Amino acid sequence: MPAQLINGTALSQQIRTEVAARAAALAARGIQPGLAVILVGEDPASAVYVRNKVKACAETGLHSVLEKYDASFGEAELLARIRALNDDPAIHGILVQMPLPKHINPQRVIETISTAKDVDGYSVQSAGDLMAGLPGFRPCTPYGCMKLIESTGVPLKGKHAVVIGRSNTVGKPMALLLLAANATVTICHSATPDLGLFTRQADVVVAAVGRRNTLTAGMVKPGAIVIDVGMNRNDEGKLCGDVDFAGVSPIAGWITPVPGGVGPMTITMLLVNTLESAERGAT
Repeated sequence: MPAQLINGTALSQQIRTEVAARAAALAARGIQPGLAVILVGEDPASAVYVRNKVKACAETGLHSVLEKYDASFGEAELLARIRALNDDPAIHGILVQMPLPKHINPQRVIETISTAKDVDGYSVQSAGDLMAGLPGFRPCTPYGCMKLIESTGVPLKGKHAVVIGRSNTVGKPMALLLLAANATVTICHSATPDLGLFTRQADVVVAAVGRRNTLTAGMVKPGAIVIDVGMNRNDEGKLCGDVDFAGVSPIAGWITPVPGGVGPMTITMLLVNTLESAERGAT
């Protein structure tokens, strides 16, 4: 029996409807959640991502401010703009689109954003809050992955979850979120000698390495939940993930497609984080 498809587009729309209702309730109190997005340079993919974020804000009743600067924009000037936005009461979330030009230190930029407005969840403080189990912003992609897993109705308590990838933005926070849900977690990566040895034991696999066909049919436990974070291109130039979807689908119990799986959830959880920031400020 083929795996059930976890439709990230449908779940994203459902959550965005809830965001819009909560944003309207805040607006009735004179508060409109505000997100500031900063784009430095002319990276085409970044321009698309930023445009989609601004559009999503408009569709859910959030206020957005888009600031674009050319690639020569200085680091000192960028940090000054972030500090000004930190002090702006109309802005509840600040996002600086990555990657940045090479002359700008990305971690310095991230750490300049107020923790109260770090809706990407990338700062050291946000990472520490997640590790300690304290309230705070969760990085949007792993946060979205958790919502996708929850949508299956399968409880994570006692399950074995394998995360393939150890990035600061996806792999590591994904593992911590799974731990918080009482799963037993294994992190695998490029230096793992026999990846299949671990994934064949897993009730949940999250593939987040950015390499197509990392997870194939012979590496999956029958009935497993498979979450594909990858965004790659196949030989025909079509978008694909890290999972061999055709091979794994007949074996897995649940699987996310690419596109239409994790991707829509990332922007949606950014909206959720921005909304929650505004709600905290309104109490």
